[in-house]
Amino acid sequence: MKIAVVVVGGLHPSGREQVVPSWLALFSELATSHEVHAFALRHLRQARSYTLLGFHVHDLGRPSAPLGLSRWVQERALATAMSAHGRFDVIHGIWGDPAGQLAVRMGHRFRRPVIVTCDSGEFEAIPEIDYGSQRTSRGRRAIDEALTASRVHVCSEFMAAKAKQHGATPIIIPLTTVTAAGSSGSRIPDPGPRPLRLLQVASLSRVKNQLLLIDALAKVAPSIDVQLDLIGEDTLGGELQRHATTRGVDSRVRFHGFKAREELAAFYSNADIYVQSSLHEAAGVSVLEAAAAGVPVIGTRAGYVADWAPDRAIAIDIVNADAMADAIVGMHRDPARSSAMAEAARAWALERDASWVAAKFENLYRETAGRS
Repeated sequence: MKIAVVVVGGLHPSGREQVVPSWLALFSELATSHEVHAFALRHLRQARSYTLLGFHVHDLGRPSAPLGLSRWVQERALATAMSAHGRFDVIHGIWGDPAGQLAVRMGHRFRRPVIVTCDSGEFEAIPEIDYGSQRTSRGRRAIDEALTASRVHVCSEFMAAKAKQHGATPIIIPLTTVTAAGSSGSRIPDPGPRPLRLLQVASLSRVKNQLLLIDALAKVAPSIDVQLDLIGEDTLGGELQRHATTRGVDSRVRFHGFKAREELAAFYSNADIYVQSSLHEAAGVSVLEAAAAGVPVIGTRAGYVADWAPDRAIAIDIVNADAMADAIVGMHRDPARSSAMAEAARAWALERDASWVAAKFENLYRETAGRS
């Protein structure tokens, strides 16, 4: 098959930084049997095409405006780029706004079936942090248009429920970086004396809400020797570091910045609990990575944590530091329950590894193209 994928960015030529690893895993797996062309709307400064892990990338560039080309100019540039590479069997837009919306328009233009993945804030409105497509009329129109695709895809049951509220009937397939072949056995914690090690892998941002996690840490620290590792690009200009100092836990929080995927294994193997603090999470690839490494998961009731609770994860319903701290202490003091949840989550994540996901998408593409 000849597959066109429309994305915002996340496919840097380095293949290491400024990438979405789950997209790389899917596209490279599909490229072993199909011709895959990914069209990036606004990543590199200058438009260019290159090959990455066996698939073709065509970046439209963003030569002047800080957020890239306008929607109309993007649409025109995308149509020109897609025309230059022939007829595609199916078009796949990942994230409803703008990639999904423009993928739908390309489907009309070229009379091809379209799949749209909703794996971000398509159905959210959190005005206090300027997050979610539902905050504005323009965003709502974009998502409504994206949902007219031939098929709508989401990664979690949590997002499927939200999509259904907007009139869609989605198919659920996780996006993952986990490979069963590359996974070692279940994690074996270090029996020696050491702090309880908490881990989160996510950009430091308002929606990921690490402020909550630092506040919870301050509540846990008087009773438990605890350490928190935060891995991810800092988009908040040191705000969280200053907050940790204010709360008196700066010696207990380690800010590691961005780490490439191959560097994460050591952090997962040393972690005792993976903690998700997000105000919204469509799914959560890092949760899958932690689960595959045998790390038990606690988090806000969103994404995979919502899907898995109570058997594969602990979900908190009240998003505050007290609830998070209570969950951390409770898991620490109940190792039998922690181990059982970790094993159940690990089995789920390994069963749905990158090869399984690629096979599911291949079937979805063939089915969608065949129905057109």
